[in-house]
Amino acid sequence: MSKKKKQLTKSTNKVVSGVFGGVAEYFGWDKSIVRLIGAFLIIFPGNIILGAIFYFAAAIIMPDAPSQQGGSKDDDDDSVIEGEFKEK
Repeated sequence: MSKKKKQLTKSTNKVVSGVFGGVAEYFGWDKSIVRLIGAFLIIFPGNIILGAIFYFAAAIIMPDAPSQQGGSKDDDDDSVIEGEFKEK
């Protein structure tokens, strides 16, 4: 029984580059809340340029999420409905 090690990666559900979405997925938080807090922290201190530099540096450093191809399925994937359907 080996546990799969969690890795901080960019989200596949991106708004800009997937940094805040990736942080939310890593910690199990709501993506919208993390994005709002992140945007607030970049804009509010008044140094938007420095905040944007940190954001894009994180976008360059963080690896992309592994692709979901190859048979592995995400638990939140609702695009495919599996099961057996019978007519009544």
